[in-house]
Amino acid sequence: MSTKKDTTALPKINLGDIKFAIVAAEWNSDITDALLDGAIKRLAKAGVPDDAIKVFRVPGTVELTYAAALLMKAGGYGAIIVLGCVIRGETSHYDYVCQSVTEGITRLNAKAKIPVIFGVLTTENEQQALDRAGGCLGNKGAECAECAIKMWDFSTKNMTNISLFDNFN
Repeated sequence: MSTKKDTTALPKINLGDIKFAIVAAEWNSDITDALLDGAIKRLAKAGVPDDAIKVFRVPGTVELTYAAALLMKAGGYGAIIVLGCVIRGETSHYDYVCQSVTEGITRLNAKAKIPVIFGVLTTENEQQALDRAGGCLGNKGAECAECAIKMWDFSTKNMTNISLFDNFN
């Protein structure tokens, strides 16, 4: 069982000028709504104004990659957080959904100028998801918000003179 480790403090930066997009899947909405709530609350606690957080909904977890790609092309965001929940069922559908979204978000991150934060729970049962959506194991949505801030800071400090697309076909 994994537990939340102590993380480094958030960077001391002015978050007032940075916009964050959060895309949440509607499927398993009792879980994804809790993840979304955790992400929004953590961004707000860090100093991100309400009007700098834009929330988008998509039907399911597979659609998260497409939505993130469109938002990247539209521009204007410092980071994108995708939130979903896939709970294993009786068929192999679970495996295909998990693989699709994982590979899709990984590809976006490899080629993008802004970070896309992976906040998709992949669990064996509903209780495991609840435990990670504000339950005994914390809120992974809030952790994704922290990650988005840290990765935005990382990218602005380390990538200012680099065009990430130059070496990708």
